[in-house]
Amino acid sequence: MSVRARARLRAEPDGRGGSALPVLESDGPLALRRTRSPRPAYARVTVVGAMSAPLNGDHLAVEAQVADGARLTVDAAAATVALPGPRADAGPSTYTVDLTVGEGAVLHWLPEQLVSASGSRLHQITRVRLAPTARLLLREEQILGRHGEPTGALTTRLTVHRAGRPLLDQQLAYGPGAPGGWDGPAVLAGHRAVGQLLLADPAFEEGPPPSRLLGPTAALTPLAGPAVLVTAVAPDARLLRGLLDDATRELLDGLKEDHP
Repeated sequence: MSVRARARLRAEPDGRGGSALPVLESDGPLALRRTRSPRPAYARVTVVGAMSAPLNGDHLAVEAQVADGARLTVDAAAATVALPGPRADAGPSTYTVDLTVGEGAVLHWLPEQLVSASGSRLHQITRVRLAPTARLLLREEQILGRHGEPTGALTTRLTVHRAGRPLLDQQLAYGPGAPGGWDGPAVLAGHRAVGQLLLADPAFEEGPPPSRLLGPTAALTPLAGPAVLVTAVAPDARLLRGLLDDATRELLDGLKEDHP
């Protein structure tokens, strides 16, 4: 039997220079926990997997709202592993994330890696709506197969709207059923770890950092709006995280007042 589960959270200013969490609801394999934040102004939520999921046929959803002026960090206790499950006739699983960030609000969305195990089929959809003065740091990482196995079928789509206008719409597909060439020399070139880092900040209205390579397997691209996108590939999850962490530190170094 497939699982349907939804988690919801909302962050609001607490009136004392910090942020509170008046809404924190979860069920099934999605468990949300308040955790201590190293940043006093930020509320922090950690996603804890309560059971193996998603299996083929499961439908999971997370909704996060950051009210005007609030600051929130969301991370995870462990990687999410997409698995085939016991039913050969089950359809693909879905994992949908909806994020809304209000005026003057900040969201750091930093989950752990998504691992596409052999035989799994997953559609991951992340939708973001930003107010004109919202700030966002978002990281996504996909690991194509566990150690020594081929990847499952994975499709990811990331759409971001700022002030009601499109900022980014990106879809990626890997594994069985993906368009030919996804694992060829012009795309992954044998790498099995793929990541994206998006930083949107009104400070980039004056001009985002220029496009450039960040080493041999990572690149920074300014978007048509106050945002930059870092895309990276690597042989494994550890090296990929190192590339994205280095990019995060470099980008935030000049924005310390906005992302303390």
